Amino acid sequence: QVQLVESGGGLVQPGGSLRLSCAASGSIFRINAMGWYRQAPGKQRELVATVTSGGSTNYADSVKGRFTISGDNAKNTVDLQMNSVKPEDTAVYYCNAEYSTWSRAILYSWGQGTQVTVSS
Repeated sequence: QVQLVESGGGLVQPGGSLRLSCAASGSIFRINAMGWYRQAPGKQRELVATVTSGGSTNYADSVKGRFTISGDNAKNTVDLQMNSVKPEDTAVYYCNAEYSTWSRAILYSWGQGTQVTVSS
C-alpha cells in the first residue's frame, strides 16, 4: 500500500502562482508515473499533468504553458508549479501514482486532495 500526502493548496489571486507537492511512501518497488488531477464542483475529475519515471510529461490543453510538473525519482515526490492561474483553475487537486510492488504488480493510489481557490 502506498500513501500519498499532498501539500501547498490554498487561496491565490488570478494571475498569481502556487506550488503543489506530493510525497509517496510505503512499500514501493518503483514509481512508474505520478500526476495531478483536479475536480471542480459539479464536474468530473480531469487530468492536469503527469510525469513518468523517465521524465516524459503530459499536460491538459487548459494548463499548457502555465503549469509545470516535475518529479523526483529518488524522493518519490511530484510537484506542480502553477503560474498565471485563472478562476477556472479552482478545484480540489488530487495526486496520483502508478507504482510497481515488489511482486511486480502494478497498482494505483490517490491522495486525499488539496483545495486550490483562485479568487480576488
